[in-house]
Order: sequence, then C-alpha cells, then structure tokens
Amino acid sequence: MADDLVRTKDAIVRLPAREIPPPRGASEAARQALAAPRPARAAYPELQDAEAWRRVIAAADAQRAAQSAGLEPRLKADTQAMTLGGAPAFLAIPRAERLIDERHVLLDFHGGALIQGGGADAVRFNAKAMALRTGRAAYSVDYRMPPDHPYPAALDDAVAAYRALLSIRKPEEIVVSGVSAGGNLAAAVLLRARDEGLPTPAGALLLTPEVDLTESGDTFATLAGLDILVPLIQVNRLYAAGADLAHPYLSPLFGDVSGFPPTFLQSGTRDLFLSNTVRLHRKLRAAGLRAELHVWEAMTHGGFGGFTPEDREVNAEMQAFLASL
Repeated sequence: MADDLVRTKDAIVRLPAREIPPPRGASEAARQALAAPRPARAAYPELQDAEAWRRVIAAADAQRAAQSAGLEPRLKADTQAMTLGGAPAFLAIPRAERLIDERHVLLDFHGGALIQGGGADAVRFNAKAMALRTGRAAYSVDYRMPPDHPYPAALDDAVAAYRALLSIRKPEEIVVSGVSAGGNLAAAVLLRARDEGLPTPAGALLLTPEVDLTESGDTFATLAGLDILVPLIQVNRLYAAGADLAHPYLSPLFGDVSGFPPTFLQSGTRDLFLSNTVRLHRKLRAAGLRAELHVWEAMTHGGFGGFTPEDREVNAEMQAFLASL
C-alpha cells in the first residue's frame, strides 16, 4: 500500500499508509473491500495552476467513468435530461417494483470534493444510483465547479435548482440529499434557502457530508492514512477562491441549523469525515431537531462499493427514514 501525498500550506506531507486488519464484525464482502489496494494519489497542484488542476480533475473523472461504465446497465431506472434553474440535470425514476414511493422526490448533489464528478454521464449515473438506493425519483444537478467556476457558482446552481423544483413540487415533497461534497451543498442549500425566504424541504439525507472545509474535526487526524480519502484542504481552498472556509455557506457545520428539517446522517468508523457527521448530528440535536445518526463498523468514505450487506443496510435505513417523513 503506497503512502498518500498531501500538499499542506507550506509543504508536501507524506501520510504513512496504515495496515489495520479488517474487524471480524464486518461482512466478508466488506473485509474484501478493505483489503483492496488504495488508488495511487499525487500531490495537488498549486492553487494558481488552473491547467494542472484541469489535468488532475480529468484523470479522476476518467477513473470514475471507468468504474461506473460496467455498472450503469444494471441500474434499472429511466432517466430524462433537463435543466433546473438553468443548471443541467437528470431525473431518474426507478422501474417497476424498485419505485417504493412517489410521495417524495430527491434533489441530489453529486460528490467529488466540489471539483469533480460532473458531466452528463456521471450525473446521469448518480441520479440513477440515488433513485435506486432510496426507491424514489431523484433529480441530480450538474453544478459548476473549479477551477473555472469556484465558489459560489456551485451553491448558486444548487439553490437555483431547489427554487426551480419548488415551482413543480411542494416543499413537503422534496428531500435534499448528497454524498460527501454533495452533502456540503445540500446542507448549504438549507441555510441559504432559509436566508432567501424559501420554504424548508421535507427532509435531508447527508451521507458522509463534507460540512467542515476547515477540516478541524478529530478524525481528520486520527483516521488520516487509514481511510481511502485523504485530507482535502488544498482542494477546499481551490473551491473557496479566497473566501473564508469557515463561512457557513462553505462549512455548514458552523451555521445556524435551527431551521433544518428532519435529517439522516451516515458515516463509518474508518471515514475521514466521521467527525463532520458526528458534530453536525450533535448540533442538530442540541437545537431540538430530529436527526438520525447511522455509523457502520469499519466503513470508509463512501461505503464499501455499493454491494455489501453494510451498503444494503445504509439503503434500507434511508428508505425507512424517507417513509417516516
């Protein structure tokens, strides 16, 4: 297992890879996923080197496309290309018995560290995956990203998409959702929508959400070198484009969460963003709000690949949460 290279403010730091055996309590499929080699990672470019960032992003997107190409034919959902508030988007609807309920729809924002994971193919795949994971129709937004479109472009697109969806669906029918960077945008939409006088949706699904771009949580240190994810502070600075990383629209963990709807939060004990998830859960509970925290043994960032018993448990818990709204 190769060490990870991470560029900090002043230097490139090599994080030693940590060999910790998979726990006995994990399923065999999860144990195999944990034993798989991690992808090689290079240091992130300097912030001002836009062309180098484009190469890094293109390589990551190509790797993701190769991984999803063989999976998409298995995703039994119908899709429709559209725009939401001016942003390209896809609507995915599960087929036949995979459609559990039509009462709620998801407004989902894809992951990818706020710099990757976009484009028609990736966003269509994301819409289908989230629709099938939850058993509900899902809208997935292809929001703008750095280096060409830094903050607040992504959040502008996300809020515009929510505003547009409100024109065709009632707020009590909408659930905002996102994995990782998508969880950041979903939470930030809740804050900014409230500030702009928009109604609150029925609920939120925040899966291992990137809600603290300052990376101040405990697990950014304690799980470094163990999770498949590496610290992303350089990426976060690229996204912020000089804005304060602690601003609530960038790091929703530091915002006023008093208006949040019922919220589902998911993470794992090997997830670098575990602190994000735990701290946001405690903040929501302190505000007297309904918040469910679901943490899985040994799960890394993003789960075990989607096909383990643990991944299926995550999906079942999300479906139960949505049914309760």
